Amino acid sequence: MDKRQTMLDDFEHLQDQTTGILDQLAALKKQVTALSEENAELTVENQHLRELLGTDTDTTEAQQRLSKSLQNLERLYETGFHVCREFYGQRREENDSCAFCLDVIYGERDRTIKAS
Repeated sequence: MDKRQTMLDDFEHLQDQTTGILDQLAALKKQVTALSEENAELTVENQHLRELLGTDTDTTEAQQRLSKSLQNLERLYETGFHVCREFYGQRREENDSCAFCLDVIYGERDRTIKAS
């Protein structure tokens, strides 16, 4: 009977530990959610402040020379997706650069500048 009681005690102890871990995970999930929401709010607020100040750090000289469609492709590329014909829409592995994508985005502009 001692073995049975010891096993039941061990099982109850394990169950208590598991419940504690689940409570900790729930608390961490709440914290991560709150931080993610705060981050999103601050990102939007920063963008609005940049627009008000007229200093959008994302607008570089190179982007100003790109057409709207190429700027859209550049944004897609910067978020980690291929924009080249060979791999269009696929995620770039570890955000490695792709010569084909860069040629699609900047190639025509570079050829135009060299021709001038």
